Order: sequence, then structure tokens, then C-alpha cells
Amino acid sequence: MTIIVETLDLGGTGLRVVVKDTIDVAGTATRASSKSLEQAPLAAQHADVVANLLAAGARLTAKVSLHELAFGTTGINHYTGTAMNPKYPGRIPGGSSSGSAAAIAAGLADFSLGTDTGGSVRIPACCCGVFGFKPTFGRVSRKGVMPSRTSLDCVGPFAASLPMLVRAMTLIDPTFVPAQVPREARVGVLRVTAEAAIQKVVHGALTASGLSLGNVEFKHFGAAYDAGMVVINRETFDACGHLLATGNVGADIAGRLAAAGQTTDTALAEAEQVRRRFTEEVDLALTRFDVLALPTMPDFPLRIEDAGDTRAVLGMTSLVRPFNLSGHPALTIPLGSEAGLPVGLQLIGAKGADEKLLAVAERLLQNIHG
Repeated sequence: MTIIVETLDLGGTGLRVVVKDTIDVAGTATRASSKSLEQAPLAAQHADVVANLLAAGARLTAKVSLHELAFGTTGINHYTGTAMNPKYPGRIPGGSSSGSAAAIAAGLADFSLGTDTGGSVRIPACCCGVFGFKPTFGRVSRKGVMPSRTSLDCVGPFAASLPMLVRAMTLIDPTFVPAQVPREARVGVLRVTAEAAIQKVVHGALTASGLSLGNVEFKHFGAAYDAGMVVINRETFDACGHLLATGNVGADIAGRLAAAGQTTDTALAEAEQVRRRFTEEVDLALTRFDVLALPTMPDFPLRIEDAGDTRAVLGMTSLVRPFNLSGHPALTIPLGSEAGLPVGLQLIGAKGADEKLLAVAERLLQNIHG
């Protein structure tokens, strides 16, 4: 299975960590799983998150693969090869941080780091049946992470357990101090469109949690998804559009990049208005509830043979992308299903309240598992 793109042995004897190959590691090239970056120069210094890991004694063992240029949701990569989904063979590993999720599902590391611009931590975590966390935008340093300029992207961890995910946050974010697990919490359940089998699993988990539940509906949720696409397209083209001239960008990504280059200033301005309105909606809901809850994905992960057209399957991010636009922290919790396929329960917290969000998630899991 194509997960590791470069083997490393950096750091002490602590936790084993692998990182997505959009994160700089001194002395290695950051290639973002793209032939167009085959001749990229070696990084002169570590990204801040890598430096923090090494300073804490973690052992960095590898850089891992991704959907080319982090511009896709399936994880399918015809250049480096597609990371196999260890728990659900034949299903997509999700993208763009496919290798980061697959490495945890395969037991190759204690935790891993990916990046999330439009669901790129939460989608692969859901597909591979592990925990994945997108911190509040700007909470975790992105210095030394590709792309250098973004209003959406966040570095976030994957782990097989919530306590390990919390541990990962303490290592990559010096300001993160785990919160005490609350006895009670108010959960706003967001009304969204998803397959009945997915809704059944999520509803069952929330009901079993015994937490106080209430209904939430957002007027601008759909518009936020569309606006998020506009912003991602503009910012990805600004960062990577020049690579089209190499002729070495994969055909699927090249087509998306070329189309992204047509994003107008007017469309971007309208997207920013939606960002403001949707953010206000989420902020207001989080004055009534401790966290918000909804599925991570609207359906089960696709089979690899059914996911070849990246643009045709972007709808799999319909429930995650809006929270990149708003910047709120978001966690996906792995759940099982009668179909034997993965389901994700997504929890959203107030901006800057990452510790509280993870503590409420711990209470929910403790209640479910007794």
C-alpha cells in the first residue's frame, strides 16, 4: 500500500509520528505527491509543528502520501499510487490527507499530521475509521506548510483514540491545555441531508450518549459549502497554478486547477459575504449549545473504481467544508454500521474552544461505552 513516500528517523524515543508531505521537514523536499514538484528543493528548516514535535521528544518516522497537491477528496493518486484503506479494503482512503489517515488505520504511527482545507483531515479519518481533528483556524502554526497563504487550511492530527488525539494537540500547539471532561453538555443536532443509514448511526450514538440534545438548522449552510469551494479554488490556483506550465500535473488535478483559475473577484467577494453570514449563524448557535453535531460524510466511502472523477465526487465534503469557511474547530469520531462500513460523527465547537470540544467528545464516548 502506497502510504510512505519518504522514510525518516528524526527525534527521540517518544511517540511515533508521520506527517503529510505538504509539511516541511528540514533536509527533505516537500512534493505534495505531485510529479510537478519532483525537483523541489530541500527544505531549509522544519515547519513549526515538526519543530514542536521534535522538541517534545517525538520520533518522526516518515512523510506520507496525499491526493496530488492536496486538491482532491478521494486520495486517488496516479503518480505516487493510492494509499490502501487498511480497515475497509477496496474503499477510497479519502483525501487529501489519505496517507496520514491510512497510516493510523494500519498502525504505522501513534498519531499523524495532515492538513484540512475543505475536509481533508475529517474525510480521510472518516473513510479509514479513525479520529481526525481540524483545530480552530489559526490556532496551530502553519509556518512551513504548503500552501503558505490560505484563509481556510489547518494542520490537524489523526489518531486511533481520542486521548492520543488530545496528546497530539499538546505537542503541536504549545497553548493547548486539555480541559476537564464535563459531567453534562448541550448538543445542537444540525439538520442536514445524508443517507438514512448514516443518519441512523449518528442518531443512535447521540441518543446513547445521554447528553442534552436540541435541534439546529442553518439558513446559510448550503451557501457556505458553495462559497468554500470558491475560496479554495482561488487560493489553490494562486498557490499552484504556475505548476500547470510544467506539464506534469496529473490530468484530473490539471483540469480542476485550470477551472479554478477562472474564479472571478466578484465570486470571491460574494463568498466572503457568505463567510460572514454563516460564521455569525454558527457563533450564535454555539451560545446555546456546547457543541454542534452532524454526520461527517453524507454517505459511505465510495469504492475506488467508482471515484475516478474528482470533480464529480466533491459532494462527499458537503457536511465538512462549511466549517473551514467559518473557521470553527471540528472533530470526526469513528462509528461502525450494520453495513460494516465507516460512519463519522462530526462535532463542532466554538472558535478557540478546541479543548472544550475534545472534552465534550470524551464525555460523549464515555457515556456511550459505559
